[in-house]
Amino acid sequence: MRGLALLLLLLPAPAFAHAGESHGGWTLSPWVTAPLAAAALLYAIGLARLWRRSDQGRPALRGGALLFAAGWLALASALVSPLHEAGEASLAMHMIEHELIMLPAALLLVASRPGAAFLWSLPAGARAALAGLARSGKGPWRLLTDPVAATMLQLAAIWAWHAPGLFDRALASEAWHVAQHLSFLAAALLFWWAMVHGRGGRGLAAFCLFVTSLAGGGLGVLMAVSESAWYSGYAAMGLTAAALTPAEDQQLAGAIMWVLGGAFHGCAALFLLWKWLRASEANHVLAAE
Repeated sequence: MRGLALLLLLLPAPAFAHAGESHGGWTLSPWVTAPLAAAALLYAIGLARLWRRSDQGRPALRGGALLFAAGWLALASALVSPLHEAGEASLAMHMIEHELIMLPAALLLVASRPGAAFLWSLPAGARAALAGLARSGKGPWRLLTDPVAATMLQLAAIWAWHAPGLFDRALASEAWHVAQHLSFLAAALLFWWAMVHGRGGRGLAAFCLFVTSLAGGGLGVLMAVSESAWYSGYAAMGLTAAALTPAEDQQLAGAIMWVLGGAFHGCAALFLLWKWLRASEANHVLAAE
C-alpha cells in the first residue's frame, strides 16, 4: 500500500496541464515536463541507491525499472506528444490520450512497484515520515484498493466525466480539465493496483476486469451508435483535421473506447483467469500426491 500511496502522490502531477505551451505540436509546458522529469529523476536516484545495496535483488530491480520506464513513456506520450494537441480538436484523439493514461501507462506504473525506489530517493527523515504517513492511512487505502470498490470507483469516474455536462465543462475550463485528468489517472492507478496486487485473488480480479470491459465498452457503444454530437465544445469546431463531422468523430471515439478499451480489459481478465485456473490445477495435483 505504501508504494501505491507514493505513486499517487508523485505521478498525477503531469495531469495538471492541458492546454500548455505547444512547440511544433509538442506540449512543453513546465507544468507537464517538470513533474514528469521529477518523477523520472526521483525514481532513478532511488533505484541507484537500492542497486548499490542489493546484489541478489538486482534482477527484480531491473525488471521493475523496465516496467516503470515503459509506463512513464506511455504517460509522457499521452501528455507531451502531438497526440495531446490533436485531442484539443478531435474527440477521437482525446479518447486515445485518455486510453493511454488509464490503460498501459497506469498498469505499467503499478506493475513496476515503484514505491521502494521513490522512498529511497528521499533523505532518511523524509523517508521515515512518508512511510509512517502511508501506514497511518491503512484503513482508507484498504478500502480504496479493494477490487470491487476500485472497480466501482473507476467506472464512476469514466461514466461521470463522459456525461455531456461535465465533459463540456472540462473542455471549457482548465481547472475542470485538471480535475478530469487527475480523476482518470488516480482511479486507474487504484484500479490496476487492486487488480495486480490487491486482495481477493486472481478469480475476483478477472471478474472485475470483465465487468469493467462490459461497462466501459457499453459507454463506448452508446457513443459509437449516436448520430448526434454529445459535446457542444467539439460540435462547435466543425470538421476535424481528418474531415470528420463532430458526430463521426464521436462515433470513432466511441469505437476506440468500445473496442480497444474493452479488448484491453478483456485480455487482462483472460490472462488472470488462466493464471488462476493454472494455479488451481497445480494445487489439485499436489493434493492428489
